[in-house]
Amino acid sequence: MSKKKKIVLTVITVLLIGVVIFMFLPKDKISDQKMTVTIGDRNFTAILYDNKTAQEFYDRLPMTLEMSELNGNEKYHNLDNPLPTNSSVAGHISKGDIKLFGDDCLVLFYEGFMSGYSYTNIGYIEDTDGLEEALGSGSVTMTFEAK
Repeated sequence: MSKKKKIVLTVITVLLIGVVIFMFLPKDKISDQKMTVTIGDRNFTAILYDNKTAQEFYDRLPMTLEMSELNGNEKYHNLDNPLPTNSSVAGHISKGDIKLFGDDCLVLFYEGFMSGYSYTNIGYIEDTDGLEEALGSGSVTMTFEAK
């Protein structure tokens, strides 16, 4: 292989690595605010992002919601009142991500995957051990409380 081809391949490799790393970095800064997400007898700590959506959601706590199952990877609830949005294409969604779809659909993901849908970041479950088991396969009641 010629020196020129090696340089081109190296540049392409570095760019691809940069894109992959960028996809996995949170787009919002993390705030100091946390909340407890209670599912059955399990409590999970969620870290909130520093944005208007997360702040307004936090200001509405506590709330207990019936979360419906969707696609075998998420639970969602349509809120009565919309939240402010700043959505962007998600790219990679991680297990435990808490996001807003549109301006009123709260979503908790329990599987990681790639997505072309747009969401506004709210926060994420800090330790997802046992999350999928706690959520089960159907609808589930969750309580969100300020910590």
